[in-house]
Amino acid sequence: MDLRTRFQQELPNCFFLENSIAPVASYLAQQNWLQADEVLQQLEKPGEGNMNFVLRAITNQRSFILKQARPWVEKFPQIDAPVERVAVEAQFFQSLAAIPTISQYAPTCLGFDAQSHILYIEDLGEGVDYGFLYQKNQVLSTSALASLIQYLTVLHQIEPPADFPENLAMRQLNHEHIFNFPYSVDNGFNLDDVQEGLQTAAMPYKTDAVLKAKIKTYGELYLTKGQHLLHGDFYPGSWLATPNGLKVIDPEFGFVGPAEFDLGVLLAHLYISQQSEATIQSVVSEYQKVLPLRESVLAVFTGIEILRRLIGIAQLPLSLELSEKKGLMEQARAWILEERFS
Repeated sequence: MDLRTRFQQELPNCFFLENSIAPVASYLAQQNWLQADEVLQQLEKPGEGNMNFVLRAITNQRSFILKQARPWVEKFPQIDAPVERVAVEAQFFQSLAAIPTISQYAPTCLGFDAQSHILYIEDLGEGVDYGFLYQKNQVLSTSALASLIQYLTVLHQIEPPADFPENLAMRQLNHEHIFNFPYSVDNGFNLDDVQEGLQTAAMPYKTDAVLKAKIKTYGELYLTKGQHLLHGDFYPGSWLATPNGLKVIDPEFGFVGPAEFDLGVLLAHLYISQQSEATIQSVVSEYQKVLPLRESVLAVFTGIEILRRLIGIAQLPLSLELSEKKGLMEQARAWILEERFS
């Protein structure tokens, strides 16, 4: 079954967003999302999306982004995903809109079609995500690092809206791929297809009952409602380098939870991308100047994110040697079991 047919069977009353000008132009007119005398001229993919189907719409007056959540993960259609995720993203952006110190890093939400699960947002222009950091000798700039720290410290001080969605279905999806799937011996994902020898290197972590019990405990913490509004997927693929500076996109995993989760994901990817220890420690110290932090919880979440990115399905475009991955995995295990950075 092709994806369009599947979509129409599962969501029969929804508009199927596709790279075809005539139906999209008609849809935009029905939504009143076109300005006076505005004509849709071109549609293009702004990049490779992981979770959602995304188009850049170019008219005779401007450009903007359309994003649709479908009942699957766009990059992995065999994985089901809740379409409500894009409503979370819309509300997340709306929660930031009135706060200049953080809204400067986010696209403006211009509209949201709840029926068809389509988000209409500002086009941030031509940009690249920070996935380039995973290549050898790439250094996160001081200004970009300062922006990331400011983003998190301001975000985590926002009083979460009383009606902010629990986003439980998305968290359960994420929970499976962070806390469970990587540690399954028979999950059907052969890590040697990623890098020769990685499957054998991963087996000590897949069979370590003590490690898995600790990870399970923190998985339960992840699913528990916390106090802070979180981005939920704060890694280089969600950071965009644009002509107007660093932007943060794709908060569809957003929820109200423990601040250490967002920060742990950030630190994990700084370690994976081999940023300097001084850079990494500056993140913690600068954050603590603004907000309190449970360093034991932070150490565990950091270790868990490192492990899941190295032996789980959400692989990254890494240039690491197998020996380097082994070193990272061993360090991550120590942080998880000892609940401290050593």
